[in-house]
Amino acid sequence: MPLKKTRTNEEKISLNRERAIKRREMARTVRDARERLSSIDGTSPAFDHELMLIYAKNRLSAAIALPLFAIIVGAITFLWMDALAIGVWLVSILIVHALILTTCRRFERSDVSDANLKPIRRQMIIGDMLYGLCWAGFFLLPPAEKAQNGFEILQFATMLIVVAMGTMLSSTIPRALLAGTLPITLAILATFLGHQTPLYYAMMAMAMGAQGFFLMLGKQLHTSTLTMLEYRAQKDHLIAELEQAKAISDESRRRAEEANLAKSRFLATMSHELRTPLNAILGFSEVMKNELLGPIGNDTYKEYASDIHNSGGHLLNLINEILDLSRIEAGKYELNEEAIALSDVVEECQSMMAIRARNKNIAIIDKFESSLPKLWVDERAVRQVVLNLISNAVKFTPTNGEVVLKCGWTAGSGQYVSVKDNGPGIPEDEIPIVMQAFGQGSISIKSAEEGTGLGLSIVQALVNMHGGKFELKSKLREGTEAIVTFPASRVLQAMPAVEGADPAVQRPSRPAHRRVARIQAS
Repeated sequence: MPLKKTRTNEEKISLNRERAIKRREMARTVRDARERLSSIDGTSPAFDHELMLIYAKNRLSAAIALPLFAIIVGAITFLWMDALAIGVWLVSILIVHALILTTCRRFERSDVSDANLKPIRRQMIIGDMLYGLCWAGFFLLPPAEKAQNGFEILQFATMLIVVAMGTMLSSTIPRALLAGTLPITLAILATFLGHQTPLYYAMMAMAMGAQGFFLMLGKQLHTSTLTMLEYRAQKDHLIAELEQAKAISDESRRRAEEANLAKSRFLATMSHELRTPLNAILGFSEVMKNELLGPIGNDTYKEYASDIHNSGGHLLNLINEILDLSRIEAGKYELNEEAIALSDVVEECQSMMAIRARNKNIAIIDKFESSLPKLWVDERAVRQVVLNLISNAVKFTPTNGEVVLKCGWTAGSGQYVSVKDNGPGIPEDEIPIVMQAFGQGSISIKSAEEGTGLGLSIVQALVNMHGGKFELKSKLREGTEAIVTFPASRVLQAMPAVEGADPAVQRPSRPAHRRVARIQAS
């Protein structure tokens, strides 16, 4: 029943999440549709201002090119037309061009809100239409009777160039493009319609085809511009989200640092507040257990005093481990490095665990390589690492089992220490769990072994501080092997013998040996 209830809650959470996503998507769709309906050309209102700004910049960039082209066309047209008609046309087109430039420059420099875009957009469309009408008037001007040959060809070429320039400049406002190019095409059609020859019919068809082509080209340019603006808006939105996420991350980090500082202060305070009464409990319970002040007279009370002493020792060990791990995580753990022999430290730890091994009749076998140079490490930290590993091995090794200790060289010229037992082992999927703080495997929980789950975390942290590597290998019903590797940078090279030194005081190299310490239970 509890499992079924948990699955039901998970399904409800997943269903609520899906509903929230659908609601956000529906709200986004409705908002986009509302924006398209309220827009001028059916685009997003956020892009209307950008499109008009691009139009204004295009027109301002051609502020010299357009009048220069008109002047060149007017100068060439003197071969076919009267100077007065050309002058009037040229003045009118320059005036319209100046009005368009004034409107674009005023829009570019002003901070126009979205509500005031329609009047300015209308002015831009009217300006393009007047510009197109001026060119249409040019095509409707009758040439002089003395020179008519070739003038229609000049008109047709000029029409193509003007429509192409209008397409490039006004593509961001489709209505302005249509208003600026359609009068020109209609004027050229009206001019050629009076000539009843196949050549002019062909040029009329080409003019209409060119108009359609440039309209499609303008639509494609408009679509490309919109796509570019959408990508830029998405990029800006992504940058804004990243900045917001960074701000949230910075705030979370600041809070985490404050919490870590508060935790450190709390542990520092509780260290004194807990250890002071705990030392008194351990001392008085030991006096009572050993009956130093006289016999208790009741075996049950004596057993209670022993339990109090053992529980107090366990609590003190827990406090020490928590404080060690907290100092390591806070970066307050300082290494007091010195030159030590790794095999000597392992032997000392082995001797310290002899009593526990004797109680379970466990054989401790050590295999040390000879002539190992010293390591530049923190002796206290290395001793704590080895003690934790041997303690775990003895704790989980069954009665009459064995623990194998190894020290030697690594393939990278470093040194290693290995602790291997033939206990029940750890499932492969539980190895990451037992490596975490307060993590315990299923076998440890079932066997109700005493422990806090901090030993391997402290080992890993201390080894990492030395630049080493901690690895845990295990197989069910075969045992577990813990390997600590120190890098080659921690190994001290052998120093040459000092001239004149007494060879008697020089310590001989430690021979290789294989010692079995099986302590039988008395």
